[in-house]
Amino acid sequence: MAARFIPPEIPDNPNGWGPYSVPNEFQEIPYQPFAKSDRLGKVTDWNAVGTSQDKKTKDKYAAHFGAGGSAYSYYHDQDDTFKLVDTNTRKDKHGHRRYMYNRQRYNRRQVYNTHGNRDRPLTIINLQFSLLRDNRQRKKQKHYYSYGRGHHQQPQAKHRTASVEVLYNWKEFDEISFAQLSKLNLPDVGQPEDLYCCGSMEYYDKSYDRVNVRNEKPLLPVNRTFHKVTTTDDPIIRKLTSKGNVFATDAIIATLMTCSRSVYPWDIVAHRVRDKLFLDKRDDSGFDLLTVNETSYDPPPDDEDGINSAQSLALEATIINQHFSQQVLKKGERFEFDKPNPFVQEEEDSDVASVGYRYRKWVLKKDDAAAIELIVRCEHDAVWVTASSEPTFMNIKALNEYDPQVIKAEYWRKKLDTQRGAVLAAELKNNSYKLTKWTASAILAGSQILKFGYVSRVNPASTSKHVVLGTQQYSSVEFASQINLQMDNAWGILRVIIDTLMSYSEGKYVILKDPNKPMIRLYSVPENTFEDEDGDDYSENEGKFLGYN
Repeated sequence: MAARFIPPEIPDNPNGWGPYSVPNEFQEIPYQPFAKSDRLGKVTDWNAVGTSQDKKTKDKYAAHFGAGGSAYSYYHDQDDTFKLVDTNTRKDKHGHRRYMYNRQRYNRRQVYNTHGNRDRPLTIINLQFSLLRDNRQRKKQKHYYSYGRGHHQQPQAKHRTASVEVLYNWKEFDEISFAQLSKLNLPDVGQPEDLYCCGSMEYYDKSYDRVNVRNEKPLLPVNRTFHKVTTTDDPIIRKLTSKGNVFATDAIIATLMTCSRSVYPWDIVAHRVRDKLFLDKRDDSGFDLLTVNETSYDPPPDDEDGINSAQSLALEATIINQHFSQQVLKKGERFEFDKPNPFVQEEEDSDVASVGYRYRKWVLKKDDAAAIELIVRCEHDAVWVTASSEPTFMNIKALNEYDPQVIKAEYWRKKLDTQRGAVLAAELKNNSYKLTKWTASAILAGSQILKFGYVSRVNPASTSKHVVLGTQQYSSVEFASQINLQMDNAWGILRVIIDTLMSYSEGKYVILKDPNKPMIRLYSVPENTFEDEDGDDYSENEGKFLGYN
């Protein structure tokens, strides 16, 4: 009997082409999508498997969806060791990834094709390829160090204490982050008005411009008196209270203007009396001390005793700056302002430091808000005589080197004469806040010249003797642009802080730089805060100070 052929049941779709239902054996199987660019002509080519043609055409019919072991990839159910999709990276016989070798060959080919001369010796190409490889290694090493991996980890963040103890009866009413301050802007601040000029200055000795490492000069101690009078103790500011509503010194204003670059803690006292604001400093604070390597990668330790601790270096840098600013002047002839130095007492026998004071007034306007009339006491250190015999005011500052082995840097004696720009760039990195404050103070005072001196220890293990290794001169405005000091942003920061303090009632406030976070905090404190036991309460004599009574 002949075999019978039983035709299968073919479902008919009256509305279109193809099946209109899914058989039971194909239920719940994910649908494999495909793109229009996929080639569906072949399922597999068994003749090309294992041949050299396999590598060239292995992805010829591969779908663009579901690649790389996704949810659409199919795996055999019965044999777990067999995969239809291989997502592993191919490696050579040594276990190295192939794409690394391809990248190296690509870089070598790029160097070869860039120069366009195939007749050049191969050694030059290999040399240039090694430079590319070294640059890659440096980038990897920088990335490796930046995330603190391996043995070369970043030093842990140091926990610092505040510059003044925050008492239980202090009330914090506001805080401003440095990220917010960096976005502020107050353009079109007009030129200042000189209200009062006093003091006398000596002329700069231009022979110090020829000092270098081979012709160094010892730093000599200077027996002169430096007056660091705060705002509320200034007799001239007391006379000028009717001409403004905000009063401060240039050091305080520069600190607030550039506070977003500070790392160490500091504090400023603010007295709000009626419609006037006095920005002051505490008598027992270290506000006038100069920091050393404050913004460096590894700043000096705070909790250690020794000549290289943060406190010892600050005291050393302050003394060096005072001695250097007076040593580089010509003794004898002085440039006199119209008024004498208001801080010199008749019973003083010692010589007074060369300094000229200018009380200047700025009017800060902002939209429809009330204008701020700011009066600042600014300082000049010396006078420079130009070719036209016109006096030019200048500020003189000293940068000091203490122990290069501690900070892992090269000695100034090796680099200062040949690479002075590199030395200054390193100082800008390690002392950004200090240099920015100096520049802002010079611009406020109207000093056209900013003179830097490089002072180093004779013996890195001793602070008793120092030498001057060289000097460098800049225009204050040009140097501000080089260090990215934008005065519009500086005025904007100052205006926001003043507006915040003026928006609250009368009283005493403290502007405190957070010791461990990039922000400033504003506290309301009792009136007798920072007052001595035998001293008078500030609020009782405030009316007499302002001339109201």
